[in-house]
Amino acid sequence: MSSKRNRRPLSAETPNQTPLLQRRLKTKPALTVIAILLLGNILWFITWLIPNKDQEIGSDEQVAAVDGETITRQEWMIAMEERYGKETLQNLVNESVMEKAAKKFKIQVKDKEIDLELALMRSAQDKFDTAMQNLSSEQLRQKIRSQLILDKVLTKDVVIKKGSIEKYYEENQALYNTKTNYRTNFIELDSKKAAEEAFSEIKNASDFSVLAREISLDSASASLGGDIGFLTENQENIDPAILKSVKALKAGEVSKAFKLANGHYGIVQVQEILEGQSFTYDDVKEHIERELALEQLSQSVTPEAFWSEFNATWYYGEAKKGK
Repeated sequence: MSSKRNRRPLSAETPNQTPLLQRRLKTKPALTVIAILLLGNILWFITWLIPNKDQEIGSDEQVAAVDGETITRQEWMIAMEERYGKETLQNLVNESVMEKAAKKFKIQVKDKEIDLELALMRSAQDKFDTAMQNLSSEQLRQKIRSQLILDKVLTKDVVIKKGSIEKYYEENQALYNTKTNYRTNFIELDSKKAAEEAFSEIKNASDFSVLAREISLDSASASLGGDIGFLTENQENIDPAILKSVKALKAGEVSKAFKLANGHYGIVQVQEILEGQSFTYDDVKEHIERELALEQLSQSVTPEAFWSEFNATWYYGEAKKGK
């Protein structure tokens, strides 16, 4: 699923602004007003005197320490929100909006459709995709589901000739014969001895991903715990020595040290094996029809375009309506 594909723009409608409720103050006896204010002050004073134990424990709880200086849970949570909060919240709102769109437009997304998209995505990888690797299986499937809902909404009124679908399938059958994929972890070291020592540590119950972060010379994969994504046979941008070692392993197994083309040594671990598949015309005709329809759309449309329609708001610095 390409992030570069065009999307049809929604009709430009200016959302009606809900008028603010107009409140009229009614005359009250002076003594009643004074009594209410006095009661409010008393309640506030009591609340101020009694500490909120849960908040106190949560905010001051130590989660880490560096040279005697502590890092509290509150500091950690603030940093998490500053670095990842906006994107995470935006994704959650988008997913919810797409589910609302599915109900409104009576759109269904079947598990087999998600399976197909996932298989095609993995097969089309020319290099490991960091965004994909950072998602759990459930998160990835939800992301694909939301994208499929968006695609179906945008293309529901686009008509594609049946002959065009069949022609595309005949001309691109290779796309629908996926190869076996091996999700792989990798550690690169500067000597055979170092690689053999790393292999020994893993055999003695050390965690591959933790060790990769600590010692691997391949900085790109080390930051991901050694994860280099889904590899396929004869993949051009991967060292042949890695592919040879991967093919000899079963899921969960770790290879012995092997020499790389650059003179260094490596070890690999196969996390998961996805067997190759051949998809028939009936399997992919709806997928092809949707892809051809998307090519006809002139502008890019994202889930944010639906926020106003479904009254989505978020409070990130300030309250915002859909774009």
